[in-house]
Amino acid sequence: MDRKQKTVLAIFFIIFVGAIGLWNVDLSQGYPMISELKEKPDKYVGENVNTMGTIKNGTLDVSTEGISFTLMDVEDENFEIGVEYTGALPADLDEGKGISISGLMVSPNMIEANKIVMGCPSKYKE
Repeated sequence: MDRKQKTVLAIFFIIFVGAIGLWNVDLSQGYPMISELKEKPDKYVGENVNTMGTIKNGTLDVSTEGISFTLMDVEDENFEIGVEYTGALPADLDEGKGISISGLMVSPNMIEANKIVMGCPSKYKE
């Protein structure tokens, strides 16, 4: 084989390996909002979901059985969903704070979270 054939073969090999590596990677942008989860529950119930929102004031319950709260949509506070979490208590978990969650959507009104990530606090005060 000459140099040109080797170069073409190497390029095809790199493309092939890249395609195999990205085969099951979800390349969608962002998380579905709570409003989308609530408007299309058939699409998400029984599936693992990632979403974000704000912990509704007056709903945070931390007990020995776990943590539960209501998560409000960031863009439209009329949409909310219940969350139950049994993992370790995240630092700075408090009502009114923004969080991201991952977990199983068990019903149109409930997510069993297995991961909670607290939002970054803003450097700026209003």
